[in-house]
Amino acid sequence: MDPIPDFQPLYKQVYDVLVRRIAEGQWQPGQVLPSEHALAAELHVSQGTVRKALDTLAAENLVQRHQGKGTYVAEHTQEHSLFRFFRLARPNTDGDRITPESTDARCKRRVATAAEAARLHLPKGATVVEIKRVRLVDGKRAVSEKAVVPLKLFPEIDHQDALPNTLYSLYQSVYGVNIVLAKEELSAVLANQSDEKELGIEPGSPVLRIERIALSINGERAELRTSRCDTRHIVYAIDVS
Repeated sequence: MDPIPDFQPLYKQVYDVLVRRIAEGQWQPGQVLPSEHALAAELHVSQGTVRKALDTLAAENLVQRHQGKGTYVAEHTQEHSLFRFFRLARPNTDGDRITPESTDARCKRRVATAAEAARLHLPKGATVVEIKRVRLVDGKRAVSEKAVVPLKLFPEIDHQDALPNTLYSLYQSVYGVNIVLAKEELSAVLANQSDEKELGIEPGSPVLRIERIALSINGERAELRTSRCDTRHIVYAIDVS
């Protein structure tokens, strides 16, 4: 049985135990967790405390609760990942999300730049895999994307037969890395020659630049992604409440 520390609210202590078990692979994506009653008995807490911990996990999309069926470890399916992490939409559509397609990825191994190493918390000289591709919206080139991931975290990812439309499902299913949080910074920049080549945008035109750090369930920085978006036909859309 996992020891429960006593320096934080009891439900948060239970939450930490459950997160650790998921991170360590004790419960696999799509697998049902023990019942609230069973977990309460094992951890020597009330069923209400377990329920609050599971509700917190569900709010963070770490688990999915199905009435009458139980609680399951969340899976990063293609549809789930695209809806949760891809926030581009067509203008004036009330934020209705776009489902993008992806062109073939171009991968290469290299040494991380100083800036990449700092953002990913990697040592100097660490090897990364750079994954470049273009995303299509309505069959048109709309987003130029570069993802940089640590090779030690994703060995041989550059030798995969075909990378899926969303990498997060691959990270989870093949490498056991569950992406639970993405931190993004947005900036307005001018198109350069690379944008002209990748997206057909005239240099000097406005481009939306999105830099994202993706964090795994155990807090590890798993990916640095930079997207450059053609703003003629798409916008960045979020719901604020």
